[in-house]
Amino acid sequence: MGDKPVAVRHRSQEIGQVVSRAGNKTVVVSVSRQVPHPLYARYVQRRKKFHVHDEKNECQVGDWVRFAECRPLSRRKRWRLRAIIQKAAPGSGAVPTEVV
Repeated sequence: MGDKPVAVRHRSQEIGQVVSRAGNKTVVVSVSRQVPHPLYARYVQRRKKFHVHDEKNECQVGDWVRFAECRPLSRRKRWRLRAIIQKAAPGSGAVPTEVV
């Protein structure tokens, strides 16, 4: 045929905070943004949750992560973990393992 250059697809990336460990190799990340209210002209916070593939199970609740779009990995997972930006402080939001 020919050696045509292949167009590079720019996959979108997001930054958010891990809010849940949904299962093996899956975390739920919440991304918040501020948008102006159409009537009151004040800024309102909007949140959206993404199911992100975490291959090494290295994320914990409270971590700030960067993730990127990818091919469908399961019914709801279309995002893949790229990097952990900031680890959660130890003891913050931790669920106790025993109830005394």
